[in-house]
Formats: sequence, structure tokens, C-alpha cells
Amino acid sequence: MIAAPWSPPVWMKDNGKSKGGSLKPEFYAAYASYFVKYIQEMKKEGISIDAVTPQNEPLHPGNNPSLYMPSEKQGEFIKNHLGPAFKASYIKTKIVVYDHNCNKPEYAVDILKDPEAYPYIDGSAFHLYEGDISALSTVHNAFPDKNLYFTEQWTGSKGTFGEDLNWHVKNVIIGSMRNWSKTALEWNLANDPQYGPHTDGGCTECKGAITVSDREHFTRNVSYYIIAHASKFVPAGSQRIASTQTEHLSSAAFMTQSGKIILIVQNDHQADENFNIKFAGKTAAVAIPGRSAATYIFNRTL
Repeated sequence: MIAAPWSPPVWMKDNGKSKGGSLKPEFYAAYASYFVKYIQEMKKEGISIDAVTPQNEPLHPGNNPSLYMPSEKQGEFIKNHLGPAFKASYIKTKIVVYDHNCNKPEYAVDILKDPEAYPYIDGSAFHLYEGDISALSTVHNAFPDKNLYFTEQWTGSKGTFGEDLNWHVKNVIIGSMRNWSKTALEWNLANDPQYGPHTDGGCTECKGAITVSDREHFTRNVSYYIIAHASKFVPAGSQRIASTQTEHLSSAAFMTQSGKIILIVQNDHQADENFNIKFAGKTAAVAIPGRSAATYIFNRTL
């Protein structure tokens, strides 16, 4: 579980509001204590917080709630307050920087360049509402010993199933994996038929993986199937292995701890595509329909 706050308490902010504003420097230490207490109290309830990001979408103060936190402020908060507070309280929860769009990889790079902040940081997190998924590789190439996480991409009420499925499998599932991410997460888990609940000023058309109509009825939506292409077949502990691509076919391959090979392929072409799966001297001829995605499973010993 990775936890990402949307706003500190309003009394810690320079505008006194849940929307926008910045964290007042005199409250950096108090806010770090909030993180520590949150992690400790969640643990008492049996919930282990594996990682935190200091702020969800720190360069987008237009949400309600939200907070503006540029890289220099986040770096200062981590190196002088959050990191030391975790260390003093023996908190092992990872600190992951940025948690925003792929158009600003320099945000993560700037913080990781700071030798005082660097030891406290596990890695960086990205969304893809702007930029290109290759931004993750930009950060990886600069700091190959730090982890990368893809933490959010939404599907909306106005999207179509086919277009959303193909774009997300190509970019979020395959794209993030080919660019060193350890996770591929969709936004969000569930909502009602009116896309609630949400805050005033929050997203009014973000479609959950499932729509819950009542206590007994729910509907699976496109993000359910986007994630299922990987989550149903690629368990924790699997390792991505090399796979080739063509002009129209995107792919990501994995080896599970049980020795199975999982291959996820997305065909971005309107026409059907024929290709061969080759591994360990074996070849299988495969056809994939146009504008579709498929997951293939085979045993390593075959």
C-alpha cells in the first residue's frame, strides 16, 4: 500500500484553504510528525504502509484538496524533516518523490541530486496526463539504483471501452514496465453510478474499476480489464524479461517465480497482426485482432 496525501491541514497552509496554497515552513516538522503518526496508527489497525509520497500531484494546486509543492520545497521537507522523523521513529516506510506527470522528470532528478535528501528516498512516482512514459527511463538512467513507480491514470465517463483499453495497456501496463516501473496503477477502485463520492471540486467523471449500484450489484468497467491483463497473470515477485516490439505491436514479458513466462501484447493497428512467439528454441505462430490486447502464458520448460 502506497499512501499519498492531497493536502495538509488547512492551518498549516499559507492560504488557509484545502485547495491550493503551500505548506508554511514553520509547520514542516509538525507535518512530518503527521506522517509518522499516520503510519503508526495504521499499523495498529493491521495495515502496513509500504511507501508514502509527500504530496499527490504537487504541481497541480487546482484540485480540491491540493497543495503546491515545487521540487526545492519537497526536497527540503524530506531531507530536513520527513526523512529524519522516519529515522528517529524507526519507520521503515519508503519515501517516494514527485507523484505527478511524465512531462517533468526533472522534478525527481532535482531532488535526487541533493546528497542530503538522496539517502532518505526510495524512488519516484509518475502519472501520464502529460508527457511521455519514457520519462521514467530518463530518471532511471540518471539514478539507476532508485526505484520507479507508476501510480495513477484515470479512465473517464466520456471515454470508450476500446480506446481506453488499448491506450492504457500500451502506455500504462506495457509502457511503464518497459521503462523500469515496479507498479502500474489505475485511478480509481470503485464509485457509484454518479461517479461519487468525491469532494466538492473533485473529479466528477472519473470511472472506477467497478461501479457499485447497491449492496448486491456491481459492474466491471474498462480499468478492471486493463489491470487484469497483468494482475491476473503476473504475481508479485515476477521479473520483467526482454521482449521485442514491432511498428504496431507493443509487448512486455515477465518470468514468474514458478517459472512461467507471461507475454502481454497490444496491437495498435486497425488490422489483424500475425507474429511468432519465440523462446528457448520453440516457436508459436499467433494472430492478434486489430486494436486489441492479449496475454499469453507458457511454461519455461516447454
